[in-house]
Parts: sequence; structure tokens; C-alpha cells
Amino acid sequence: MDETLLGAVAGVLTSVAMLPQLIKVLKEKNADDISLLTLIVLLSGLLLWVWYGVLKEEWPIILSNGFAILVNLVLLISSLIFKRDSAK
Repeated sequence: MDETLLGAVAGVLTSVAMLPQLIKVLKEKNADDISLLTLIVLLSGLLLWVWYGVLKEEWPIILSNGFAILVNLVLLISSLIFKRDSAK
């Protein structure tokens, strides 16, 4: 397999991996089963990947991980909102 294609497929899959979880949280307005620690660790790793991509000037790494950061930040914020609401 061509390494560019391999990287593109890997980037797309890891970028959209948390979309089903985000959609579920937004639909149900319930984030009780979401681990905030896991999201924080994941976001930290994604930020490091973006930094690495910038240092290497690798746009596929920057863009795919940047999108994953966006998805996971929305999930983190949603989790904080909906965990707070469910605690009332």
C-alpha cells in the first residue's frame, strides 16, 4: 500500500473515531459514562501530534489531529455541561 494512502486512511479513521460518542452524548444529553481523564489524556496526545506535525511540516498530521482535537474538545465541553446537569 502507498504510504501516503496509508497515512490518509489512518488520519481519517483516528480523526472521526470519537464522532459516534459525541453524537450519542449530544443526542441523549447524558455524559455519565464519559471518562474526563481519558479525554484529557487523549487531547494531550493529539496536541503533541499537532506540534510534531508542525515541526515536521506534515500537513496530513496537522489537519487530521487538529480535527480530532476539535471533536474531542466539543466532547469534553459537552461532558462537563451534561455531567453537571445530571448531578442536579
